[in-house]
Amino acid sequence: MSNPLSPDNYRQFLQSLKERIQSAQVKAALAVNQELILLYWQIGRDILDRQQREGWGTKVIDRLAKDLKRDFPDMTGFSARNLKYMRAFADANPDAQLVQQVFSQIPWGHNVRLLDALKDPQERQWYARQTIEHGWSRNVLLMQIEQGLHQQTSTAITNFERTLTPDQSDLAKDLLKDPYNFDFLTLAADAQERDLEKSLLSHIRDFLLELGVGFAFVGSQYPIQVGSKDYAIDLLFYHLKLRCFVVIDLKLGEFEPEFSGKMNFFVSAVDDLLRHRDDQPTIGMILCKSNDATVAEYSLRDVNKPIGVATHRLGRELPADLQGTLPTVEELELQLENAQLPETPG
Repeated sequence: MSNPLSPDNYRQFLQSLKERIQSAQVKAALAVNQELILLYWQIGRDILDRQQREGWGTKVIDRLAKDLKRDFPDMTGFSARNLKYMRAFADANPDAQLVQQVFSQIPWGHNVRLLDALKDPQERQWYARQTIEHGWSRNVLLMQIEQGLHQQTSTAITNFERTLTPDQSDLAKDLLKDPYNFDFLTLAADAQERDLEKSLLSHIRDFLLELGVGFAFVGSQYPIQVGSKDYAIDLLFYHLKLRCFVVIDLKLGEFEPEFSGKMNFFVSAVDDLLRHRDDQPTIGMILCKSNDATVAEYSLRDVNKPIGVATHRLGRELPADLQGTLPTVEELELQLENAQLPETPG
C-alpha cells in the first residue's frame, strides 16, 4: 500500500478535484442544481474511495476543505462539514443513476435534511420524490417527515376514477388525504361548522400547509346564486396544478348521505357559473369528523361529479383526562357572586 498522505499522492488527488470543480463551473457555473448535486456526489464518492483504498483518515477532509477554500475563494460549499455530508451522501446513495434521476432534482439543503432525519434509504427516496412532485420547501419537508407522512395511507373515499380522466384522477387522489390534522385549532365541544370555518380562516396559512402545495384561497362563505336563491360555499379554493376549483364543505360530525347531494349541487353550480372553458372539472371535498366507508361509497356511487370524502382531526381546549376536573363557567360565576369584597377605606 502506498503512503496514505504522501505529497505526490495527495497532490494528485487534490488536482483531480480541482479539475472536476473547474469543469462543473464551465458547464453550469454551479448554478444548475443538478450539476451541483452530481458534483457533490462525485466528490463524496472519491473521498470514500480514497479513504477505503488508500487508508486516509478523517483529518484529510479538514485539509481538503482548507485547500479547496484557498483555490476557490469565491465558492461556498467546501467546508469540512459539507465535505463530510458529501461523503455521507455518496455512502447512502451508491447508485449513480438513482442520484441523477431523483436526488439531483432537489436542492442540496433538502438532501442534507434527508440524511439527518432518515436512516432508511427507501424512505429517503420516497420523500425526495414527493418533494419533486409537490415542490416542498425544506421546512415543509421536515414537517412531513415529523408527521410520518410515509406511514400514512389515505382512507378517503372518492369517485375520481369514474368522473375524471386518468391523469387528473391520479393528481386528485394525491390532493385528497385522510385524515387532515387540524391540531392547531382548539374548539369547544359544542362548536358548530361555522366555528370550524372561522378557526380555519384565522389559521389560513396552517390550513393551506395541511391541504398541500398548490391551493390558492378564493373565499369563505362564497356567494353563489342559482335560480332565484342565494347560497354560500363554506370554502372555495383554486388548485394551480390541477387547474380547477375545489369546493370544501366542513362538517364537525359524522358523514351523512345527504352531504354528497349538497356537494354535487355546489360542484355543478361552480362548473356552470365560475369555471373557465380551459379549467378542469371542479372537485368537491367533504371533510367530516368520521365517515363510514360503505355509506360514503353508496352516497358517491351514482354521483357524476368528482367528490371525495375525508376525515379531520381537531385539537380540543382541554385534554380528555382534564375535562370535568376544572370548574365550569357557571361555577366560577357563582363563586364570584358569593365572594366577600374588602371594604374601601373611607
